[in-house]
Amino acid sequence: MSVFPVEIKSVGERLRETRLKRVLTQQQLADAARVQPVTISRIENGKIGALPRQSTMQRIAAVLQVPVAWLMYGDDNAGNECDC
Repeated sequence: MSVFPVEIKSVGERLRETRLKRVLTQQQLADAARVQPVTISRIENGKIGALPRQSTMQRIAAVLQVPVAWLMYGDDNAGNECDC
């Protein structure tokens, strides 16, 4: 039985990757999601103590057009990010 390495991304990594695919700056995403730019930066850099508030992640996910569960947990059952 072979074991393939599985890459597990953090919420910050998924956020940054998706934001960059959408060609958005942290400031643009923050403005559209009605959060402070420092919030986006902290999430992307893992500098936030716990998981961000659900309401914050819902607004960010809506702007990025991805399911909240995928953004927060990488839950493939929630649907993967769109190929936008």
